[in-house]
Amino acid sequence: MKKLLPVIAIAALLVSCGEKKEDKKDGFEMNRTKTEKKAETAEGVPVDLDNDGVGPFKNVTFDEAINQEMAAAGEAKFNACMACHAAEQRMIGPALKGIYERRSPAWVMNMIINPNEMLKKDPIAKALLKEYNNAIMTPSGLNEEETRAMAEYLRTL
Repeated sequence: MKKLLPVIAIAALLVSCGEKKEDKKDGFEMNRTKTEKKAETAEGVPVDLDNDGVGPFKNVTFDEAINQEMAAAGEAKFNACMACHAAEQRMIGPALKGIYERRSPAWVMNMIINPNEMLKKDPIAKALLKEYNNAIMTPSGLNEEETRAMAEYLRTL
């Protein structure tokens, strides 16, 4: 018995030091490592703060302080958009909180007032159309002043 125990220990040591073989199985393989999204993309569509889009608005800048009266008027107009857009939730269209971190103010306002031309000619609008399964944004029917008010409201989200 005393001689058998060292032989078993040496055999176990030799087996454990052997080369490990991995059995590869055909079929599905899952990798659970978390991948980080590129900072320059949102919703699978590139961030572009330089694109003003297609329409009457060009080089729009906001005052530092939000115009609360204008934002309130914009909120009233935005209620018609809530069937497709929410602040923090992707719906038929994109979530709008932080929109000005992804798009220029002129682009947003042109998309509100001029969605048909934007969807035909603007590369970002085309990419969003594809991302949202060809859900076409309906024209808002807003004039430039109402569009500007809605843009001000979107800053409050």
